[in-house]
Amino acid sequence: MSILIEQSACAACGSCTEVCPGNLIKRRPDGTAYLKHPEECWGCASCLKECRHEAISYFLGADIGGRGSLMQTKSRGDLQTWIIRRRGEAPITITVDRRNANKY
Repeated sequence: MSILIEQSACAACGSCTEVCPGNLIKRRPDGTAYLKHPEECWGCASCLKECRHEAISYFLGADIGGRGSLMQTKSRGDLQTWIIRRRGEAPITITVDRRNANKY
């Protein structure tokens, strides 16, 4: 599992570097984030959930049924939207209300 950081979308806020439990996300001199050792990424998705600029995508590998898809999240208040993009297919969106997320 790994993440992809889109440099052009990165706002250089540093939020992802603060939440990475493996301390794997580093910052360039201009402040933008990058994943120093992608092979060591735990796949915890903490950075994905923390990024408010939609600059981080999570790679959904074939081993978990993702067939190479990329997932991003958008947060608006209590709503979190997961956007899953597969090659050659329309994006799939799933919206979760955080107030009810642990209900089930």
